[in-house]
Amino acid sequence: MPEFAASTVRMRVPEDAMSLPVREARVDLDAWAAEAAARRVGPDDDEPRLRQALAAELREAAADSRERGPITALSYVPEPRLGELARIELSALVADDTYPAMTVDLLQRYLAAPTPVSYRPPEAQLRTLPAGPAVRVRHAYVQDAGRDGLGTVLETCAYGIRADETWGLVLLTSWRALARTDVLCELTDELAETVRVTL
Repeated sequence: MPEFAASTVRMRVPEDAMSLPVREARVDLDAWAAEAAARRVGPDDDEPRLRQALAAELREAAADSRERGPITALSYVPEPRLGELARIELSALVADDTYPAMTVDLLQRYLAAPTPVSYRPPEAQLRTLPAGPAVRVRHAYVQDAGRDGLGTVLETCAYGIRADETWGLVLLTSWRALARTDVLCELTDELAETVRVTL
C-alpha cells in the first residue's frame, strides 16, 4: 500500500463548489449530474434548459477528473448560468524508485516545467503551509491550438505540498475565465491553507 493510504487528507470545500464523484466508480454520472444540477439551479420549473446544460457540464467535469484519479475533485460553480468557473483537484504524488524522496524541489520541477503549450513561463514561489513545506506555481497553457497557433488559454494555480519524505500533495485549480484569475488564485491560496494531513 502507498504510504499515504494510512493518512487522512482534508480540505475545506468552498461555498458554490460541488464535489465530483471521482472515487465512486459505481456512481451513474448521468443521474448524479442531473441531481446535482437540479440542486445547484434550484427547483424552478422554468429553468429546464439551464439544468440540462449544467448537468452536461458537470457530467463531463466528473468524467474528466475521474481519469486522473485525484483524492478529491470539485467543480466551482458560483453562477450556474455561466457553468463551471473552475476545477479544483487534490491529488497525491508518491515517491518511487526513480525519485525515492519527496522534496519541495521535486514538486517544483514537476509543477513548473515549461511545456510546448506553455503560454508564458511558470511562476514559482516557496511557501510554508499547515500541511508542510510547499511551492506555489502559476502557469498558463494554450489548449486546442489550431494550425494558426491560436487556441484557448487555460490558467492554473497549483500548490505542491510535501506531506513527508515519501509522498506529497498537489492542489490544482484550473480555469479559462481570464478575467477571474486574481479571484481564483486567492481562492486557491485560501484552500491551500486548509489542507490537513493526519495519520
